[in-house]
Amino acid sequence: MLRITEPEIMDDEEQVRAYALADFEEPHSKFISLLAEKLPSLSKTGHALDLGCGSGDITRRFALALPGWKIDGIDGSPTMLNVAREMATRESMEERLNFIQVLLPAPPPPGVRYDLIFSNSLLHHMSDPAVFWNSLIDWSGEHTDIFVMDLMRPADPGEARAMVQRYSAGEPEILRTDFFNSLLASFEPDEISEQLQRASLTDLQLEIASDRHLIVWGSIEP
Repeated sequence: MLRITEPEIMDDEEQVRAYALADFEEPHSKFISLLAEKLPSLSKTGHALDLGCGSGDITRRFALALPGWKIDGIDGSPTMLNVAREMATRESMEERLNFIQVLLPAPPPPGVRYDLIFSNSLLHHMSDPAVFWNSLIDWSGEHTDIFVMDLMRPADPGEARAMVQRYSAGEPEILRTDFFNSLLASFEPDEISEQLQRASLTDLQLEIASDRHLIVWGSIEP
């Protein structure tokens, strides 16, 4: 099945609120556990970047799992970031979490480099995946650990519809439609392998993590 791209930014108020209230307990908990498994040598303190943080659920989960870290979350959607800030304040985490509107490609703030960059479900939103991988490089420091999880494109639309029914049957129709479109916009493992080669990121490892997710991890050193 050929890839069908979707909008890079989710900014509709109804769509964002539905996304923020959706039940992502299983995949987002898995994200944190896989990050810890694949990067077991992470320091107890550091400065992390959540690339494409959305409404900040994984940002907050990471902050809870590693209380010695400060985290910047960047996203192109001001509506998503408003929700992320609201939730951080509600959970008294605003001193450790900093949410910034950034539309990639963009340079990092002067003098800012990160010990860890993680990202969940941003890659499939990019019309040009090279922008995503080049951003990892641009925002990295002298040694930056990397952990990426994203959806994996199914074989055909019928399989995508079955996944939507299996994993989001109880969600609002707007979310079910988003999930279906995201599956069609996602990449296959071989495509991501080619992207990593083009970006000279062949030291990063790629693994299928579930029937709908894949992960990429490792470190970037100049």
